[in-house]
Amino acid sequence: MKPGAAVRACAARTIAEVLRGNSLDRALESHLPTLPERDQPLCREICFGTLRQYPRLNALLNQLLQKPLRAKDRDVHALALAGLYQLTSMRIPAHAAVSATVDAATVLKKRQLSGLLNAVLRRFQREEDALNSALSEAAAAAQPDWLWDALGEHWPEYREQIAQANNSHPPMTLRVNLSRIERDTYQQQLANAGISSHAGALSPAALTLEQAVDVTQLPGFGDGLCSVQDEAAQLAALLLAPKAGERILDACAAPGGKSCHILEQQSTGLSLISMDISEERLHRVQENLDRLGLSATLLACDGATPSAALRESAPFDAMLLDVPCSATGVIRRHPDVKILRREEDARSFAAQQRAILDGVWPLLKAGGRLLYVTCSILPEENSQTVAEFLARQNDATEETLDLASTQACSHGLQLLPDISGTDGLYFAMLRKQG
Repeated sequence: MKPGAAVRACAARTIAEVLRGNSLDRALESHLPTLPERDQPLCREICFGTLRQYPRLNALLNQLLQKPLRAKDRDVHALALAGLYQLTSMRIPAHAAVSATVDAATVLKKRQLSGLLNAVLRRFQREEDALNSALSEAAAAAQPDWLWDALGEHWPEYREQIAQANNSHPPMTLRVNLSRIERDTYQQQLANAGISSHAGALSPAALTLEQAVDVTQLPGFGDGLCSVQDEAAQLAALLLAPKAGERILDACAAPGGKSCHILEQQSTGLSLISMDISEERLHRVQENLDRLGLSATLLACDGATPSAALRESAPFDAMLLDVPCSATGVIRRHPDVKILRREEDARSFAAQQRAILDGVWPLLKAGGRLLYVTCSILPEENSQTVAEFLARQNDATEETLDLASTQACSHGLQLLPDISGTDGLYFAMLRKQG
């Protein structure tokens, strides 16, 4: 057995779980611990990279197979995709990638398919140019057909940029805890530890690392000097602009990054309720609060149907609604979106968003503000949802936001995914009249 076969087999099992409809995070939780720690980074790279390139790799594989593999051999289908990813996008020598991938079929107890797998990968090496030339425009860009069409409809000038960002490794960006240390001072601490970084252009707390590192290597991470958070996500707390003495609701709080940033900005006399529909996910919020030495009230509740405890905590001066969405603005971080999402999902999420807005709006005091946020780039979940809400709420108005590098929408502002910059997030500020 060649070294590396077990890594490829683990990657294939993980990818196959996603092809069955499970999330990549859950699949990795199940399969990654079966490998020695030294082999886990390679497995993660193969899994994330294969899923980022899935539409392209799957279209290539369909050309290479005379007939589809059976459903019970989905793990071998996933293994073939992983093999193609190694040949097209990794620096592993081709002969080593093919050999280890073929041997992984035996680890999967599918030795009878190792010959087929070898033939597929060898043929790809011989016919790569011809196979690539036969791909559709969407497949060549490694985007699902429905998403490629949506980008052409809503963001035609930026379609290529967004596709490239979706296919890229996301940057590792830190949020410096400015209540504890200045950004320049912490950047110097990083440099002293041999970690290069550059300052963000949009958030005064952002530092993006030139190369990702384990959080245990970050100076003072355990003591709360910094957190990992994309620069776009940091803008939510900045736009909400919490003030001393305010009562604030973070209505979809898990895993807690935005709640913590609110408290880092203004903890004096501030009362914050961090709410999420999942009690399990609130444990992660508490872990982040504890590491940073911050305090908030945690509440498990569905914003669409506020509990008695939430109603008793009202009224709120400000609300942050980072609502559930299609996640089309953060595909590079969650590449399983390319497999798990469908065109109709945006409509389903929009219905959820409307319900949450309608549920929490009565709990906002007159004159209060609500910042609506998604990590989607689809208008159906963003400007259209806000427009519909304003049309049915006579006491709601929209306030203009001033934010660099954004695209103006009919309502709110859109940050688009950038290969060397931020994730794609949408922001709109609503004010309750009174």
